[in-house]
Amino acid sequence: MKILIGIAVALLVTWLLLITALLIVRPRGSFLAEAMRLLPDTLRLLKNLAIDGEVPRGARVRLCLLFAYLAMPFDIIPDFIPVLGYADDAIVVVWVLRSVVRRTGASALRRNWPGTPDGLAALARAAKLNLQDAA
Repeated sequence: MKILIGIAVALLVTWLLLITALLIVRPRGSFLAEAMRLLPDTLRLLKNLAIDGEVPRGARVRLCLLFAYLAMPFDIIPDFIPVLGYADDAIVVVWVLRSVVRRTGASALRRNWPGTPDGLAALARAAKLNLQDAA
């Protein structure tokens, strides 16, 4: 039960960090609607990429390892440290996502994105993803 509570808290804090990042990069369109959907859409994106047969195996393995890391009850920086405790999770997610995009190309990201184009653009700005290249 403690693990589930820890995961829920980590997701909530990560979501708040993403909203803060979005405030800084000022996405176009309806900010509140996109910010509310960014974390759930990002989680669905990661799941979709992990099960997409066209994504190279190495990238899918990285995504599965990411899910295992996020589910672990311990982190690089302990979660009880305010802000920084959850920042490591967000940093690891961005690091893996950038790695997957470099390996698969932006087309795989676009193909598996469950949200709106504005949401994908906001994620790309927040994670500094290059969506102009082709796979």
